[in-house]
Amino acid sequence: MALPNAHALQSWAWGDFKTRWGWQVERLLWTEANLPVAAAQVLRRSIPYTPWSFLYVSKGPTWDYHNPALVTQVLADLENYGYQKSGLFLKIDPDVPMPESPNDYFLELLHQRHWYFSAEQIQFRNTVVIDLTPSADDLLTAMKTKWRYNIRLAERRGVTVRLGTVQDIPTFYQMYAETAKRDGFLLRPTAYYQDVWQRFLENNQAEMLLASVEGQAVAGLILFVFGTTAWYMYGASTEQHRPLMPNHLLQWTAMQRAKARGCTCYDMWGAPNVFDESDPMWGVYHFKQGFGGKTVHGLGAHDYPIKPKLYWAFTVALPKIRALWRSYFLR
Repeated sequence: MALPNAHALQSWAWGDFKTRWGWQVERLLWTEANLPVAAAQVLRRSIPYTPWSFLYVSKGPTWDYHNPALVTQVLADLENYGYQKSGLFLKIDPDVPMPESPNDYFLELLHQRHWYFSAEQIQFRNTVVIDLTPSADDLLTAMKTKWRYNIRLAERRGVTVRLGTVQDIPTFYQMYAETAKRDGFLLRPTAYYQDVWQRFLENNQAEMLLASVEGQAVAGLILFVFGTTAWYMYGASTEQHRPLMPNHLLQWTAMQRAKARGCTCYDMWGAPNVFDESDPMWGVYHFKQGFGGKTVHGLGAHDYPIKPKLYWAFTVALPKIRALWRSYFLR
């Protein structure tokens, strides 16, 4: 039985990967009539020089969030789990959309049980999602005219896209590091990416796509696949041959690859927090929007303070500690 809202960051492989980078992992399962109805993969990390731990359910729990009784039970059990594990606080980040009404039962329940919208949104809260169930022609038709033109331009100008392998990881990393420097996002150690990319590629839970011009790789992406969803999790590009629009052809190829694998949803993994040109993600969002997807506003991460006074001290009152906290826990 497949659980709803399952995410790659709740997969067994992701948990195993995180254990090699300083985290402990415990997997919780809720059943009814011997069938699974909810699950939570909890990452736990000790807070240096304290007896407490930080607990994080990355893009989880996995549950039917329309079921009030189930949600109430899962939250209660997670709260108790946090106390048992000497947590300072527990963070959840369920992959569910923000309710349209501020009076929605889910938001009210979180408030009643003292879960707070987190100041530290570790994962992207919002995203762009493409429904892959239409035909290829219909998917193209749903794109903006310029995007269709750029895909065809790339094909005419000799851009080719191929599947990458584990042996291509150094090439991809080099482009990824260039992208991080250009766009100003966090770059972890090389070994971190080697570990996660190799693990998921070898498990057939990811695909690497490389766009080349005259045999030179100029852009790439890595798709994570879990259930019926594919996530555009990592993207990389160089400054070479950008006028040939390799990234447009790369995204279109990724959509087709995901569809061929039986995926019905292509998640482009990230959209702005503020939907105007002041947001640093605005340019990337404009690019993603052109492929005909729907912008999804997510619920976002919520924290349950197990030690309320210390929680507020660590996360609100001491911004320098927050900065150190974030750099430590995002490793």
